[in-house]
Amino acid sequence: MTGRFNLPGQNRPQLPPMFMGMGGGLGEGSLPPMAYGTLEDNLPPGITYARQARRLYVGGITAEGNEENIGAFFNAKMREMSFAQDDKVEVEGPEPVISVQVNHEKSYAFLEFRSTEEASSAMSFDGILFQGEQLKIRRPKDYLGNEFMSAMHVPGVVSTNVPDTPWKIFIGGLPSYLTEDQVIELLKSFGEVKAFNLVKEMNGSSKGFAFAEYLDPEVTDLACQGLNGMELGDRYLVVQRASIGQQGGRSNAGGGLPPALDITTTVSRVAPSVLASAGSEGQPTRVLQMLNMVTPEELVDDLDYEEIVEDVKEECGKYGEVLEVRIPRPIKNDAGRMDSRASESVANLGKVFVMFDSTEATKKAMSAIAGRSFGSRVVICAFAGEDIMIA
Repeated sequence: MTGRFNLPGQNRPQLPPMFMGMGGGLGEGSLPPMAYGTLEDNLPPGITYARQARRLYVGGITAEGNEENIGAFFNAKMREMSFAQDDKVEVEGPEPVISVQVNHEKSYAFLEFRSTEEASSAMSFDGILFQGEQLKIRRPKDYLGNEFMSAMHVPGVVSTNVPDTPWKIFIGGLPSYLTEDQVIELLKSFGEVKAFNLVKEMNGSSKGFAFAEYLDPEVTDLACQGLNGMELGDRYLVVQRASIGQQGGRSNAGGGLPPALDITTTVSRVAPSVLASAGSEGQPTRVLQMLNMVTPEELVDDLDYEEIVEDVKEECGKYGEVLEVRIPRPIKNDAGRMDSRASESVANLGKVFVMFDSTEATKKAMSAIAGRSFGSRVVICAFAGEDIMIA
């Protein structure tokens, strides 16, 4: 409850000290709240536990974020999801968010809502994008209730917190080159993802495993069966339920491998078309997206890029008429090499999009290409919205 210990199965959230930088608050290295005295004795002046229940920590604030646009963003989202409780007599003010305090130096903010219920509902926006950054929304360290108890699923938003439930799954054996978005795209081949956390080192690199939960619990076993044993490069995926309650009731999720998992377990390679046969999020479209086919470095040289485009056209043309191939390219520096920092702003970098003349052609291509090798890498396939071709 103090926030000093990480949630089971996840890295400790890198939250700043709760009131640092807000005047008269706790500083770096201070004792945690409730170290001595009463509950109220350890809170900064003017802050009560009743008020704490109405406040949320929001991490991932950009330099452009300020009190006005952050408040307006959350107020709009609250009304869009019908979370605003205007009909309640006890709420204060015309909008759900009544105050915002921003700490640009540490890229976070504290939001105060009119009511505890509205603050609880706003927890549902954990993982939402604001000004191009994914926000991490948490309760203050001194909050005494259940952190995610009242959170609801917001369509299109993947929470950064995967709670311990019977439907929590473990994904191990992930190659380090797969990004969070790419792993989520792989999981989405079986259904909508409710929550996802790629466990990382302190330097931000992947530890090679993640935890996730699907919106539809019935998809859980299908995804485990379909993905477990899938070969990615020189590695095999290990995908299974997180095995809560096994080994004498101990939770598995201490940040490592599930207790029931033997890393030497022999896994069999799934059929190349497993992703295609398992279906995808939503209905098939005319656009096929392929992951793990190319690296950004391979797209810098113009001749190499054109060759890759032609190879993709030729192969995909076997399954239907190809209308367009789109492969986002990295940004070059003055020396003609890839500018890694600038390239981070390129949407869908590392993905290949192919638009066919019909959904039937897309399905045929997916069935034939998913799981095949391209340049020594196993290709991951999924459907994509047609608007991606004009992005």
